[in-house]
Amino acid sequence: MRHRKSGSHLGRTSAHRKAMYRNMVTSILDQERIETTDAKAKQIRRLVDRMITLGKRGDLHARRQALAVIRSRDVTAKLFSELAERYKDRPGGYTRIMKSGPRAGDCASMSIIELVDSEVAGD
Repeated sequence: MRHRKSGSHLGRTSAHRKAMYRNMVTSILDQERIETTDAKAKQIRRLVDRMITLGKRGDLHARRQALAVIRSRDVTAKLFSELAERYKDRPGGYTRIMKSGPRAGDCASMSIIELVDSEVAGD
């Protein structure tokens, strides 16, 4: 039975999955848009929204919690200054997932995950 087990394993060990999520969250906060598979996009959406909420809180404890996930101090600074200011009036839902069709090599369904109201969203 799968009671109280949220999230997908994605065919990886827990350490690999955690490292992959941290890398992807750092990339999406830095570049504001990445392309990945549907399953990975749905999983990292939760973490990205949580990081932006921490950025909106803005205190020292929130910064330390964000640094435990985000791999770059520059991206953390961007989160707590630029992104927190951009989403200060938004109550949630900071990311958008758009389907982009199958991948050429293995026909995996791909998605573009991006931040809502970002400058690169119109490309």
